[in-house]
Amino acid sequence: MHSGEIDWELFCIDGTVIRAHQSAAGAPSELPPGEPDDHALGRSQGGFGTKLTLVCDGEGTPLAVAVAPGQEHETQQFIPVMEEATAWPKKPAKLAGDKAFSAGWIRQWLKERGIKPVIPHKKNEKGRHGKFDRKAYRRRNIIERCVSSLKWFRRVATRYEKLAIHYLGMVTVAIIFRLL
Repeated sequence: MHSGEIDWELFCIDGTVIRAHQSAAGAPSELPPGEPDDHALGRSQGGFGTKLTLVCDGEGTPLAVAVAPGQEHETQQFIPVMEEATAWPKKPAKLAGDKAFSAGWIRQWLKERGIKPVIPHKKNEKGRHGKFDRKAYRRRNIIERCVSSLKWFRRVATRYEKLAIHYLGMVTVAIIFRLL
């Protein structure tokens, strides 16, 4: 149960691929304000879809969400989603993410803002040093549960909307229902 307060100790980030239904294709060529040129739709190994990147606090409260084409790597939405999640006077102490977010520029971005990265290094990654906060990383499953709870909503689990801004609206509605 949520206390209603943001947990500033730990934020978590993750991305997931959302399959697009065939009805999502064929959006109008005239773009409404805020709509990306590609409608956040693209082909990946899993087929036609959208990449959903989400940040939540340590209690699983969603704080920011971004959409991108399905083939785009999760790190491409890192800065926009983190800027939205940290647009408060107060910053989180730590950010937990999986190995997909293990990049030097991400660690540098976090350190410049006083946020400790809790991201495991890839085995082939250079510059691995320092102790890894395993206790905080164990709490990262909260983002997996948050994404899973949003996917209970059919319109989030499968994208039916032609426009990315409409799909993002459906995700927002699911977040509101989840928090009630």
